[in-house]
Amino acid sequence: MAILTASMVIGFLLFAQTARTNLDADYQARAAAIAQTFAAVPAVQSCLTSPSAGCDATMQSLASETANRTGAAYVVVIDLDRVRHTHPNPALIGKRVSEPVVARDGKVHYRIDTGSTGLNANARVPMFGAGGGVIGEVSVGIRESSVSSELLNELPTYALWFALVLAIGALASFGLASLLKRRTFGLELDEIARLLQEREATLHGIREGVIAVDPAGRITVVNDEAQRLLRLPEGARGRLLEDVLVAGPIRDILTGTSEVKDAIGVTDEHVLVINRMPVTLGSRAHGAVFTLQDRTELTGLTRELDGERSFTESIRAQQHEFSNRMHALSGLLELGRADEALQYLTEIRGTTADLDNTLRTHIGAPMLIGLLLGKAAEANERGIELVVSPDTDLGEAPDRVQALTTIVGNLIDNAFDALTAAPAPRRVVVGIVETEHALTVRVSDNGPGVPSTEIPRIFENGYTTKRGSLVRHSGLGLSLVHSTVTALGGTVTVSCDRGATFEVVLPRVSAPAEETRA
Repeated sequence: MAILTASMVIGFLLFAQTARTNLDADYQARAAAIAQTFAAVPAVQSCLTSPSAGCDATMQSLASETANRTGAAYVVVIDLDRVRHTHPNPALIGKRVSEPVVARDGKVHYRIDTGSTGLNANARVPMFGAGGGVIGEVSVGIRESSVSSELLNELPTYALWFALVLAIGALASFGLASLLKRRTFGLELDEIARLLQEREATLHGIREGVIAVDPAGRITVVNDEAQRLLRLPEGARGRLLEDVLVAGPIRDILTGTSEVKDAIGVTDEHVLVINRMPVTLGSRAHGAVFTLQDRTELTGLTRELDGERSFTESIRAQQHEFSNRMHALSGLLELGRADEALQYLTEIRGTTADLDNTLRTHIGAPMLIGLLLGKAAEANERGIELVVSPDTDLGEAPDRVQALTTIVGNLIDNAFDALTAAPAPRRVVVGIVETEHALTVRVSDNGPGVPSTEIPRIFENGYTTKRGSLVRHSGLGLSLVHSTVTALGGTVTVSCDRGATFEVVLPRVSAPAEETRA
């Protein structure tokens, strides 16, 4: 209101100044018209051309009559010798003026005169003789008090209009202020600024990725963690989400319209838990908010824990089986059937003992041994033969043992699932070879294999060919293998000759990720 009022006052003053200038110009033009009319009077021209006794009295009488009739302050006739022939002050008649005769050039001249009669709007026009030459000038002035009086008469009307505009502006200002208050939930500017600072600090300080999009799918909020997890380009804010994300399951989740809770997404570097919450205000959709949690380390630790648990379960099962076998041998010996006891010992010596011995001979890492023992027990329960390849050679502390656990465990699980519906005999062969330059993992099975048309898609997150009760990991296992291998700069290949064979090669020294072949 202060700004609006000040603007209106300044505008009114400028308008009044302009109106005053226009009135001055109008009164000067009026004075010029009076002067030109007076200069065209034949008697005045005759007296100035051929002076005679009584001419000055005649011109003075005409000048006074004209001034009284038109409201002019004075009508002064001046010859080329600068001598006055008429003047409101009779004492100045016949006296010379101090200024030159400016109308000598034949043109009309305007000014604000501060002469003996006060402040006047003045016009001086040339007087022409019979031959067309300039014989003098007529100077007419109209008092500025008349100009001011007319201006004062006009200003109240204009002031009323300005006041009306000010009232309309005030109402509009209050309406706009009320609208802004509602839009900003009653917050003042400093409160909005403080909230913005707090929001930025919170968004970029938390360890979860946060993305907000408007109803059109355009990114309005994105924090540093979300940019890191999804590898978004700089300047992603303001762009469509589908334009900054590569095609895949994660983009499908984020660009959907439904609510999503704890969905698993896998990139080349991270395992993410994704939540999508649509935002609705006043029954209108206002976009959605996404949160991204990095579960990469947790997934690796879970896989490591699975290996340890498998190892523990394997030892417990072996202990239970050992007790049963000891009871069976004790019973045979008590019955005096030594030959049958010997035959029984010969039969059981070639099963679990052989596998355990093979694992300890070819693999030095306890975590991998525990994982494979657990998988062997699971294979036995499912009627699958798990075989360790003779060329397996792995030291006690191989590079990236946690990644190896993830890769081997998921590939074996995938092979078990592929063999579930296959006829006997069902067999899975595992080979792990450590060389100076690389770690090679090979897992093959004699199942139905992978259709050639599906090979390019098998590493996508969520993709699976299994249905119903055969679905165990919802298409996550091979996606985890692919992301882990890619992050470590390795390669994974698939061949389908009498089943499926997956081969993973990891460089011993970190190198840029190579393109995955399938």
